[in-house]
Amino acid sequence: MAVKKVICPITRKQFHENKKAIEVIINGQKMMAEPREFSTGSLGWYLNGKPTIEVGGTPVIVQIGLNMTIAGSKELPADPSAAPAAPAAPTEPTEPAENA
Repeated sequence: MAVKKVICPITRKQFHENKKAIEVIINGQKMMAEPREFSTGSLGWYLNGKPTIEVGGTPVIVQIGLNMTIAGSKELPADPSAAPAAPAAPTEPTEPAENA
């Protein structure tokens, strides 16, 4: 059975204008996932860190790498307002005015 493709219900512009960090709680520890546009073009949130948790009463450091992507966001068209500005056209050197 084929999986139905998800269509993202927001635009890139809406994401960037309204993005904010999301609180994530892991083992009772609050962390903040920051909004991001990933190198793949997907939109979402990213969290990394090294919190300490206990295993059998012994504290251990764990490494967290969390990506939360908005389904279908990779296929969104580029936001034209986010496009880099075109480089300025080179100017011709000006000739010094001749004495009259």
